[in-house]
Amino acid sequence: MYVSPGASILHADLDAFYASVEQRDDPRLRGRPVIVGGGVVLAASYEAKARGVRSAMSGQQARRLCPDAIVVPPRMSAYTAASRAVFEIFRQTTPLVEGLSID
Repeated sequence: MYVSPGASILHADLDAFYASVEQRDDPRLRGRPVIVGGGVVLAASYEAKARGVRSAMSGQQARRLCPDAIVVPPRMSAYTAASRAVFEIFRQTTPLVEGLSID
């Protein structure tokens, strides 16, 4: 493996993170449109995004766009644990990690 002698920067944005954690933890949700949050969309799976659902959208509008979506309540402790696991991989890879958010 070639390693460049210069500095490298990796930017990681864990898109659809909350919805991905839900799909990871509940196999029945895999491949299906998932919306995290009820009144406001906190996250949408790629399947829901394909139908126009976006974060920060009202839940009512999201359900109009994707009536067969599975809406799940947020589980912040699960997202925090998953985030810590990802950041631990980063820390094992490089001496400097700057996190800006949970994902």
